[in-house]
Amino acid sequence: MTNAAGSAGAPDDIDALAKGGRTNIFGFLLRLAARIPFLFIAGRSYGPDLVGRFALAVVVVEFAAQLCTLGLKRGLAQAFAKSGERSHTHVAWDALAVAFVASAIASVVLFALPEIMFPSGLSGGFERYLPVVIVAWAWTEISLAALAYRRNVGASVTARAIVEPWTISIAALVFSFIAKPDGLVLSYMLSMVGALLAAFVPFLKSYGLPYGWRPEPGRLVALARHNVPLAGADAIEWGSRNVDRAILGYMFEPKIVGIYYMAVQIATLPGKLKTSFDPILSPVITSSLAQNDRKAVAQQVRQVGFWIMSAQLGLALMGSIPGKAVMGVVGPQFVAGTAAMAFLLCAEVAASTGAVCESALVYIARHLNLMLSIGALTLQVALSFGLIFAMRWIGWPENYQAAGPAVALLLAMGTSSLVKSSVLAKMLGAPVRGWRWQMLGAAAAAIAVGTIFTSLPHRYEWAELVFGEPAIAASYLFVLWKFATGPEDRALLRKTPAAATA
Repeated sequence: MTNAAGSAGAPDDIDALAKGGRTNIFGFLLRLAARIPFLFIAGRSYGPDLVGRFALAVVVVEFAAQLCTLGLKRGLAQAFAKSGERSHTHVAWDALAVAFVASAIASVVLFALPEIMFPSGLSGGFERYLPVVIVAWAWTEISLAALAYRRNVGASVTARAIVEPWTISIAALVFSFIAKPDGLVLSYMLSMVGALLAAFVPFLKSYGLPYGWRPEPGRLVALARHNVPLAGADAIEWGSRNVDRAILGYMFEPKIVGIYYMAVQIATLPGKLKTSFDPILSPVITSSLAQNDRKAVAQQVRQVGFWIMSAQLGLALMGSIPGKAVMGVVGPQFVAGTAAMAFLLCAEVAASTGAVCESALVYIARHLNLMLSIGALTLQVALSFGLIFAMRWIGWPENYQAAGPAVALLLAMGTSSLVKSSVLAKMLGAPVRGWRWQMLGAAAAAIAVGTIFTSLPHRYEWAELVFGEPAIAASYLFVLWKFATGPEDRALLRKTPAAATA
């Protein structure tokens, strides 16, 4: 079954999306392979208490860093497109200058008020210095966005899928022996610096030093003001994935946060698939919009939406069917987070359509998109507190209560996807949802196969991972490939001729 709207967009656009997607999905697999050792080391060597403290601090720092990018991760492509005769190098350095000023302000505030990051108080000597990585985080995002505009997505793979995860994994192992209280914080700081170097060096090679450029406060303020809606949308999208940890951090002890954090780390890995397409999707969409080809935009959103949703559904099945065995790999004390992980995996699937639609809405109706995102986040927060208090009133255990924010995320993201896809479809005059009913058949096949392995005696739990995971994936992919995909869908796995992507 192929897309309902036919081939409205140029084949070259689908080829470009497929080529960029292949590169970044390869990066996603590398990141997955590198992230697993970190989860194992953090769970086994540091324990849920230290992991919980680290998780809450990182939420605050990354939220500040997200704000400091001022939406330029996606807005930079539009700034380049509207730069006219002005050098793209100067535009890029404008973006870096704005991010640097914002990062400096955020770092000073958090350095002066460390209790925002660590509500239970400082325990290590280096925890206070965690905010210095804000500028590294923001500059990495902007450098990679600038490189993506020139179709260089390999740098993103290197920075985010190789350097960053392997640095934090190796450093966490080393620091677990020599500086355990600060180990996770120091490892994170090193990984952010490593990612910045991996992104900034190719940025300099591509754009060069800003000869003849000088900061102009008026121009920088205008750039920041223009990107406020984008910055808000980015911050809200990021917040919807992380506000649950903040809520748990202020309502439960660090141990509960640590268990939930590990569930989040496993469950949000499929969510990286959407960001894998961001570097190439934004330039393709802005190009089609510049030509006022709205049918092409709808096809691009629909195609990428199907790719992402089908992959996320497969990964959700692989993670949730043998959920106890998956969480048990991190450590036996983290098995209590199995239910939360299952709901979070489903939330990633539910959120995929809205996230892809937002890639177009931020350019077509940025203020409306911001309002819809605020509404979804408000709903999520209200449901999170409501579910937690309701379960406390009933008298359910804490680990049940801690799954409340995951259920709230699922409901809020599902609602947001329905609303955003409907709004975008109306604006473009064509369907944009990537969902296909054949995906239910593929999921049913995977569940049937997975149930066979999860029914084995407990002593054979290892078989759920060694044999069950490949069997679940194979059954799901077979049905999906046979009944839900067409030629354009399979472009993701087909090598594009060099002439077609020039």
